Amino acid sequence: MSGTLTPQATAERAGVTLDTLRYYEREGLIGPIARTAGGHRAYDDDDLFWIGLVTCLRDAGLGISELREFTSLLRSEGSARDRVAFLQEHRRELQERKRRIDLALGVLDDKIAHYREQSTNANPG
Repeated sequence: MSGTLTPQATAERAGVTLDTLRYYEREGLIGPIARTAGGHRAYDDDDLFWIGLVTCLRDAGLGISELREFTSLLRSEGSARDRVAFLQEHRRELQERKRRIDLALGVLDDKIAHYREQSTNANPG
């Protein structure tokens, strides 16, 4: 992308709502956002990167305080080791959550198969 985008175009490109975009900015997760001469927000590629990163981590289950912590680690002169440790911890948590979801899906699949079999036997075709 060259140039800048309006808030609406940015929200559409990033796959978020305008409210989410404003919330991320208010919480300090993105920005500061440049302004046009008329005072309107003007988003660029770097802003889109941050919005995408925050959205991805949010989808992965990180809370706002954790997102603040991570964006602070990225923006600071902090060590790469701290960033890696933060991400590894959340990766472990996400893997555990995935394991539990996979287990639950297995139980649901078994129940679906069981009830399908019951309904087939109860209503011979």
